[in-house]
Amino acid sequence: MSFTDEVLASKFSDIERDIGDVIQNGNRALPSIHIIPKDEHPLPKGPMPDYVSHKEGVNQVGKLSAEVIVREYEAAVKEIEALGAELKDAAKRCEETVAGVHSMVNEIKELAASYREEGKRYFLQIEECSLMTSEVRTVCEELKKKIATTIAA
Repeated sequence: MSFTDEVLASKFSDIERDIGDVIQNGNRALPSIHIIPKDEHPLPKGPMPDYVSHKEGVNQVGKLSAEVIVREYEAAVKEIEALGAELKDAAKRCEETVAGVHSMVNEIKELAASYREEGKRYFLQIEECSLMTSEVRTVCEELKKKIATTIAA
């Protein structure tokens, strides 16, 4: 069920219940309808949506019924439009979050590159120390041998 269907269902559930009550109570005599002259019971105040207007010759009951329905639909439309505005704001916040994430990803890439360079620098230092230590050992071994041959001679 779509959001629009849910909104319409909630707005008209009372009307459906009333119709059901009238049908169930059909055995009872319905009250007589008393038509109220136009001057005694004016139409609801406030502007109607500009996409509708009353036709000539429609009685007061027809006008009121039509106005009530169009006003209910218009109220639903206002809620739908408000939801659209909320979704637009949420999308904007999501876009800002995504932009922030992209910025952070770039910073993380820079940090990773920096760590990689630092690791490379330590790697080279350790290997240089290792080579130097090996060279010192070799020199020391040669010197020991030279000293031992000199003393023995």
